[in-house]
Amino acid sequence: MTQKYWKHIAKDLTSFLNSGEDENCSNILSLSYTYLPAHLKPCFLYMAIFPEDHKILVSRLTKLWVAEGFIKSNESQSLEEIARGYVNDLIDRNLILKHTMGSNGNVKSCVIHDLLRDLCLMVAQKEEFICVIEDIPRGTERGRRIVCDKKIRQVRYPFCVFHTVRLAPHTSTWVTSRDGRPFRALRPLRLAPLTRTWVTSIDGRLSNNRLLRVMSSNSEAKKTDLRRHIVDHVNMRYLAYTNFKLSSAFVLPSSINIVWSLQTIIIRGTIEAPSQIWEMRQLRHVDIYRLYLPNPPWSYGRKQDECVLPNLQTLKRVVNFTWSKEAYKRVVNVRKLNIVYDDEWEWSNNNDYCLHNICQLRKLESLSCLSYCGNESERWRKLTFPSSLKKLILDGFILRYEDLTVIGSLPCLEVLKLRNSFIKAREWNPVNGEFLRLKSLLIHVHGLVNWNADNSHFPVLEKLVLEYMDKLDVIPLDIGEIPTLRRIELNLCNESAIISAMKLAEEQEDAGNDILQVRVEFRFEYELQLFQEKMKQSADHSFTRNNFQVVARKYDPIGS
Repeated sequence: MTQKYWKHIAKDLTSFLNSGEDENCSNILSLSYTYLPAHLKPCFLYMAIFPEDHKILVSRLTKLWVAEGFIKSNESQSLEEIARGYVNDLIDRNLILKHTMGSNGNVKSCVIHDLLRDLCLMVAQKEEFICVIEDIPRGTERGRRIVCDKKIRQVRYPFCVFHTVRLAPHTSTWVTSRDGRPFRALRPLRLAPLTRTWVTSIDGRLSNNRLLRVMSSNSEAKKTDLRRHIVDHVNMRYLAYTNFKLSSAFVLPSSINIVWSLQTIIIRGTIEAPSQIWEMRQLRHVDIYRLYLPNPPWSYGRKQDECVLPNLQTLKRVVNFTWSKEAYKRVVNVRKLNIVYDDEWEWSNNNDYCLHNICQLRKLESLSCLSYCGNESERWRKLTFPSSLKKLILDGFILRYEDLTVIGSLPCLEVLKLRNSFIKAREWNPVNGEFLRLKSLLIHVHGLVNWNADNSHFPVLEKLVLEYMDKLDVIPLDIGEIPTLRRIELNLCNESAIISAMKLAEEQEDAGNDILQVRVEFRFEYELQLFQEKMKQSADHSFTRNNFQVVARKYDPIGS
C-alpha cells in the first residue's frame, strides 16, 4: 500500500470523526474524554490551542495550565510539579504521546495524535471552551479563549492574510494584502468582552481588553505592543512574545507592577527592567533573551516576607547582575537560574558580582552560567554552588582540575554540560566517590588530551556526549562497562577518538551488551565518506556494527 493510500485513509478517518458519520469511531474516542477525572478534562481540551503535528513543550504547557487556573494546589508540591503530574497522567492514558525526553529524564516535549486533537477541537468548540479561528471567524462573540494559528488559509480570499484581530466588542478583523495595505474586510468580528485568552500566530496587537489573562503571540511584535499590554491589561497572568525583534533594548515602564497578577513573562528580546519588578510577588517564571535587572531597593524597616518574590521559580538570562545579600534574599525559592556575564571592563575592575552568594539559593536545581570574560577567569573562582543542584551548565569557562573535583562533589548533580570551555591541564583523572548521581555528561572542552576514566567514576551515567574534542586521544574503553550507559555521541571530534568509539562499540556488542548505542557525527558528507573509505582499506568494519552509527550534519554549517 502506498503512502498516498494511507494519507487518504487518515483523511477519511478524520472526516468521519468530525462529521459523525462513523459513530463507532467517534464514540470510542469520546469515551477517553468522558471517563477522564474532572481535573484532567480542561487540561486535555486545552491541547486544542496547538496546531496539528505541533511539538508541544511541556514547560510551556504547564505554565499555561497554571495561568488558566486548571491546577489544584497541595501543600507538598509546586503548581508546576502538579501540572507535570497531569501531563504524565495524560500520557499514561495514551491521550498524548512523549516526543522527546530532557537530560534530566523528564518529558521535554509531547504530541497529540490528529484524531485525538480533532476530538479536542470538537468537544472544546461544542462546550465553548475554546474558539479556534480556522478560516472565516465565527463563534468568537462568546469565546473566552480565542486561538488564531498561522496555518489559517482564507477559502474565499486565498491571497489575503489576517492583519489584526482586536479583542474588544464591536470591532472587526481586517484581511490585508501581504504588503500590509487594506485589501478587503471580512464581516464584523465581535469578540466577547469576557475573552480571557488570546493565542495567535497572526498578529499580537490588541485593543484595551482589560480582562485578558493569557496572551501568547509568535508573530513579529513591536515595542508599542508590549508597552500597551503592560499598561492596559492589569489582569494578565501569562504574557509571551516569542518573535520580539528589537534593534535596541526595551525599557519596561515603571508601571509594570500594575500587572500585579503576572505569573509568566516570556520575551525573545533585550529588556531593561525597572526596580518595580521586585514588587511583583506573583511572578513565577521570567524567561527573557537578555534581561538587565536592577539591584533591588533596600528593604530596611520592612518585613522580610514583604520583600521576597515567594513564587519565583525561573529566572533566565540575567546579564551582569550582582548577587548581593539584598538580591539573593528576594529570590530564595528560585529553582532554575540562567546568568550571563559579558562586561569585561567590570571584570577587569575586580567586580566579582558577589558570585559567592549563589550558594545561598538553597532550592536551586538548575544553574546555567555563560561567560564572555574567560581571560578574567579568576573571578569565577568565587562562584560557589548550592548542594541542591541537579543540573549545571558552564559555558565559556577556563577550568582547572580542582574545579572538576568541586563539581564532582555536588551530591545531587545529575546533569553536567561543559560547553565551549578550556581546561588548563591536558588530562582529567576522575576520583572515586565523585559524580555519584550523574546521569548525563556533555564535554566540549578544548585542550583535553587524556581522559583517564573507568566504570567506577561515573557509576550511573546514562548518556555521554563529546563535542568538538579535537585533542582527545581516545575514549576510555572501560566507560562502556558502566551498566546504566545507553548512549554515546561524538559530534565533530577527531579521528582517534572516533576510532576508539568504534572499538568500544565492537567490544560491547561482542560482550552481549545490546543496550549501548554509539553515534558519530561529521561536519561534512565528504568527511564521512573519506572516513568510511579509510576504514574499509584498513579492513576495520566496526562501523557496520548494529550499535554504531555514523552520519553527516544535514544543515549548512556555514549558516549555523
